[in-house]
Amino acid sequence: MNIHFLRDFPFFEHLDDEHIAEISKLCSTRIYKKGESIFFEGDEGDELFLVISGVIQIYQNNSSRDVIFSIFREGDFFGEMALLQNERVRSASARTIEKSTLCVLKKRDFIPLLKSKPEIMIGILETTLDRLRDANKLITELTIIDVRTRIAHMLIRLSEQYGLPSSDGILIDVKLTHQQMADMTGTARETVTKSLLELQQEQFIRIDQKKILVCNIDALRTMFGAV
Repeated sequence: MNIHFLRDFPFFEHLDDEHIAEISKLCSTRIYKKGESIFFEGDEGDELFLVISGVIQIYQNNSSRDVIFSIFREGDFFGEMALLQNERVRSASARTIEKSTLCVLKKRDFIPLLKSKPEIMIGILETTLDRLRDANKLITELTIIDVRTRIAHMLIRLSEQYGLPSSDGILIDVKLTHQQMADMTGTARETVTKSLLELQQEQFIRIDQKKILVCNIDALRTMFGAV
């Protein structure tokens, strides 16, 4: 495993090269095809995943449909909850959206690392708390906010996470189908298609080669009350 890749992760960035080199020896690499499952909700979890390339969705199956909680790509990590909890049970499922390459750390190797370098634990806990806050916000949106606003909020979140600034706005640098966006907002695919068309007509967004350009994110926030 390339130590420069590991240094890009926030909770490893403060470690010296010698320690990162030791961590790299603990890592294995796995390649997953597009649409392949990585683990399922309820499975025992004993691995932390670092995304080298590709796109991963974290989801739960709710009443015969998926609800997507998070999208992860290069530089992200996931699967940490099962490692940090005694019961080691996955709270959600994970599968690839694109062909993906993952770095894998086993719990038996990772826990001694956390004990020797507690600052790593602090970095992971900070990220985990941020994700819990995001999850609470998503639950609120799915229960009390209208569909069009939920879709606008999703676009704002994706812009903040995966946006590439350009002269025309912010390009969301991940390709998602309308069904995947529906699963992220708790609505139907047809509703997403209709809402995206309306947002294009109102010049909030443009869609080019299945990627969305947010033309004016400040106007989108103002219009839909996102903070």
